Amino acid sequence: MTATVTGPRAGTPTDLLATARRLAADPAHWPSTLHFDTADRWYTRLTDAGGHEAWLLTWLPGQGTGWHDHGGSAGAFLVVAGQLREDTIGGTRSLTTGTGRRFGAQHIHRVVNDGALPAISLHVYSPALTSMTRYEMVGGSLVRLAVERAGADW
Repeated sequence: MTATVTGPRAGTPTDLLATARRLAADPAHWPSTLHFDTADRWYTRLTDAGGHEAWLLTWLPGQGTGWHDHGGSAGAFLVVAGQLREDTIGGTRSLTTGTGRRFGAQHIHRVVNDGALPAISLHVYSPALTSMTRYEMVGGSLVRLAVERAGADW
């Protein structure tokens, strides 16, 4: 699988997108059956080791995250199958199978499956997620709604 690389952090000592590609190339270590939930995205943690954690997500068409940050963790995600759209304050990008994205610790975005088919993505964060802040776009500005905590809210 060849991934298109975008974002800051390419070539850093802990290349989170390279970790995502490595994990995506070894589906034998994924859950035995991926699940697509009609109510919401499905996700499962694949690993929490070596200063990072990885999550596998499935998305049906139209499912998305809403605006959020990663509580100060840097990250990367790779579209394993399908297509996702990432919206940031700076614009929108479409990510298709094999396309990856790195982002820094202050990144705020939302991700949506805007394609016609289900999608699968693999997300890696360092350090492991401890919180995520949810936002709402109001009049062109993000308004903080809530802070979710690992172990309590997901």
